[in-house]
Amino acid sequence: MFRLKTLPALATLMLATTAVSAPAFAQEQPGNGTQITMAQPTWDTGWFYTEIFKQLFTELGYEVGTVLTLDNPAFYQSVGFGDVTLWVDGWFPIHNPYRTAFEGSAEIVGPVVTGGAVEGYLVDKKTAEAMDITSLEDFKRDDVKAAFDRDGDGKADMVACPPGWGCELTIEHHMDVYGLKDDINLIKAGYAAAMADAVAAHDTGSPILFYTWTPNWTVNELVPGEDVVWIEVPEINLPEDMADLADAATRAGVEGCVSDPCMLGFPANSIDAVVNSAFLEDNPAVRALLESAEIPIADVYAQNAAMNAGDSDIEAQASAWIADNRDAVDAWLEAARQAS
Repeated sequence: MFRLKTLPALATLMLATTAVSAPAFAQEQPGNGTQITMAQPTWDTGWFYTEIFKQLFTELGYEVGTVLTLDNPAFYQSVGFGDVTLWVDGWFPIHNPYRTAFEGSAEIVGPVVTGGAVEGYLVDKKTAEAMDITSLEDFKRDDVKAAFDRDGDGKADMVACPPGWGCELTIEHHMDVYGLKDDINLIKAGYAAAMADAVAAHDTGSPILFYTWTPNWTVNELVPGEDVVWIEVPEINLPEDMADLADAATRAGVEGCVSDPCMLGFPANSIDAVVNSAFLEDNPAVRALLESAEIPIADVYAQNAAMNAGDSDIEAQASAWIADNRDAVDAWLEAARQAS
C-alpha cells in the first residue's frame, strides 16, 4: 500500500526535477555538444588572448580542440568556407585586403582587445640622434644606408613582415610610393628570429631599423624614447583599400616618436574577432561573449614581456588572468548565457 500510494508522487517529483534541471544546465552550458575550431596567427603576440577566449568558450560548454596556427590568407579563406570557426586576431584596417575572402560568410565582432594598436618604423635612438634621422626619407642618404647596411649590398637592412602578413602589403606599398626600393632591403624571414637578431645587434651598439606593432614584446625589449625612436613617413600614402583612413595614420601622444603628432604611416588598428556567420547565427552566446569581453592592451603588453623573458606557459598565464579578473569574466559569461 505504501509503495502504491507514493510511486505517483515520486514520479511527479522526478519529472519536475528533470524539467527544471535540463533547462538550467542548457543555460549554464549553452555550448554543450558544439565544437569550435579556433585559429591563431603566426605572430605569437596574440596567442595570450586567444587562450583566454579558448578557456572562456570551454566554460560555456563548447568543445575547443587544438588551436590551428594559420597565415592570414589561409585563415580568412577558411573562416569564409566554415572550415575554421573563428579567431580573435583580426587587425582592421590593416587586414582590409582580406575582406573579399570572407565578407558575406563571416563577420567582424569586437573589439576584443582595447586600448589601440599602433604600427610603424623605428630606429635605435643613438644613431637617429647622431645622424639626424627622423623619416624614412633619410634612408635615401648614402651615409645612412651605409650605417644600416649589414650585408654589404648597398642598402639599409630593415626587419619587415613575413609574406602573408597584412603589414607586408602596406610596407611594400610604402617602399614603392616613397621610392625606397633601391635604398632599403626588407628582411622578411621569421619575424621573431629577425627581431632577436636586431636586439642582439643593438646590444653591441650597431644601428638597427625595424617595423613593429603594439602590443609586442619588441617595445618592452627596445623601449621607445629610451632605446629606440619611432620615425615618420615622408607623407601619408596608404594602399587603396585604406585610403579613406589617412587621417588616422597620424597619431598624437606616441611615446618615443621624433615628432608629436607622429606621422606613423599606418592607421591605428582595432583588434577584433572574425567569426563564421552561420556559426554565430546558431550560437548567440558566442556573439554575446565576444561583444562583452575586452582584454586591456596593457595586460597583453605584460604577458608579451613575460613570454619574451622565457615564461612560455600561455595556458597558465591565461588561467591566472581569468582568475585575477573573475568578476568581469563572470559578467561576460552571464551575458553569453542570457543571450542563449
